[in-house]
Amino acid sequence: MSLKLYYDLMSQPSRALYILLKTSKCNFEKKAIDLRKGEHYSEEYRAINRFQLVPAIDHNGFILTESVAIIKYLARENLILESLYPKDSKLQARVDEYLEWQHIGLRLHCAMYFRLKYIDPILFGRNPDPKTLEEYFKRMETALETFETKWLGDGKEFVAGNSITVADLLAACELEQPKMAGYNPADKFSNISKWWKKVREYFNPHYDEAHVIVNKILDKQAKMKAKI
Repeated sequence: MSLKLYYDLMSQPSRALYILLKTSKCNFEKKAIDLRKGEHYSEEYRAINRFQLVPAIDHNGFILTESVAIIKYLARENLILESLYPKDSKLQARVDEYLEWQHIGLRLHCAMYFRLKYIDPILFGRNPDPKTLEEYFKRMETALETFETKWLGDGKEFVAGNSITVADLLAACELEQPKMAGYNPADKFSNISKWWKKVREYFNPHYDEAHVIVNKILDKQAKMKAKI
């Protein structure tokens, strides 16, 4: 069996797949693609992913893009833990319910705030318009409130019920992104805070391994604040 994972650890779904494969003890070849250096725009990578995005996989010559599609494929191929993407129809439907919601329901708003507040100033050397930033901030907080109450409410331990699944992993990786823009969802939302700790604990040490770049950025920011 030959499985290659093309990823960048600054990418939320890349981190989720990296952690998922590591946790499942799946042998895979790491193919790091440095987005900051523009490696995803190379002709070589275009042959792997026509959209020139990460993540992507190559499984014995079968190339697949899009993180959710990849997760479902890996599950069908029995390459990831069944507990994380259950075969039981109703349990799987609960996981899929979140996977369908999260792209626009959570990912979009956290990612856009992160991009406007953190990435754009680095790439373009300009600060975001305050009114625009405030609008994106409100959208993100509304999404987080929905996640806090609709997905983690009603006494549920995890997103899809009382067992941890890939839904929790994808959500957790998304929530790491706004932290680099100075906003930690756990500071305001108690359900998220309690849930997040359990997700990290379950997926460690691989969770911390995949977030090494994120954590270095956060540590650097904390040291800079301490000097002020």
